[in-house]
Amino acid sequence: MPIKLIIAQSNLTLMGGAERVLLKIAQHYNAKIYTAEYEPNNTFKEFKDLDVQAIGRNRLLKLLPYGRISQGLNYGLAFYNLKLREDYDVINAHMAPSHWIRNRNERVLWYCHTPLRDVYDLYEYRLSLKKPYQKPIYKIGINAIRMIDQSIVKNIEFIFANSKNTESRIAKYYGRKDAEVLNGGINYKEFRNNGDYKYFLYPSRISPNKRQEYAISSFRKFRAGLNAKEKDRYKLIICGAVSKDKAFQEYYKKIKEEVRKTQDVQIITGASEKKLAELYSKATAVLYPPLNEDYGLVPLEAMASWKPVIAVNEGGPKETVLHGKTGFLVNSENEMAEKMKYIAEHPSIASDIGKNGRKHVEKNYSWEVFFKKFDKKLQEIKKGKTEK
Repeated sequence: MPIKLIIAQSNLTLMGGAERVLLKIAQHYNAKIYTAEYEPNNTFKEFKDLDVQAIGRNRLLKLLPYGRISQGLNYGLAFYNLKLREDYDVINAHMAPSHWIRNRNERVLWYCHTPLRDVYDLYEYRLSLKKPYQKPIYKIGINAIRMIDQSIVKNIEFIFANSKNTESRIAKYYGRKDAEVLNGGINYKEFRNNGDYKYFLYPSRISPNKRQEYAISSFRKFRAGLNAKEKDRYKLIICGAVSKDKAFQEYYKKIKEEVRKTQDVQIITGASEKKLAELYSKATAVLYPPLNEDYGLVPLEAMASWKPVIAVNEGGPKETVLHGKTGFLVNSENEMAEKMKYIAEHPSIASDIGKNGRKHVEKNYSWEVFFKKFDKKLQEIKKGKTEK
């Protein structure tokens, strides 16, 4: 008998890697989705064919301006207070704090994309951005969230981490050493290689932790190392969604200003899946410089498109990119620029790297591999066999 799966997701407002994984799981199990915020025209259109129920926002929160604080309160309270009435076998939680659904419900499998980064590994960074009078209140609020979060996580039946990087955060912040790594898959057959149209691509949500400025600065350094004739041959394309949150909008303005000051850089927002696949297919190489990324599907999609990946040597890319074989792992903007130049000057080597990448993805990151392990764990939770 098919598993009756319920999916919990903090929001469906963008087209990102986590949303892609969630969509595939929901389609596979024909699962109902609970989310605290749903914008069907801004996320993947396929969600419209599924049963999606928005459970936020309460009347009090509507009085607050839209932003990180109101979002966090909305998402947290929505799942903390939710008691499911329908029949189900397992709940599959995704982006934090949707796992707080465990407060009033049982049989939860958390597919952890990352613990709440603002509360844990990015806490000091976020605190540094606050004004002096804001810091005491911020500290108190974060401490309260940590207490709630950790008390709930200890009761979750099972946790899959999307990467070793995320697994280490789960162990560090929750003391849960029983999480298992299960990398998200991709539909590699949907990607193709249509040649080299002389541009570098960075496709990712436009956000401070994705560090679009890193890619722009690297491209500037790359151009500076070219002769006058070569400078006009290459460009950089930044492609990604932008949240309406004020903090992200301010960052977007900053990036647009950097683009204005840099020749041959283009920003594309709101690209469809078809358009994104086309951009991959014609790129010279794909750049990926986010800050300690949890996992990251971008390198996999680049490799599926037979394209070399030039990624920062931290976080998820360290697990998926084989340095020197399917791409390069770099430690600075200068190194990224050097590898861009190397790829541009050695097209035959770039082609070989692309072929290696495609083979790597086909062998290790198919959905068949993912669901074989995922389904086995769902069955165990359904029958109450999982022990923490």
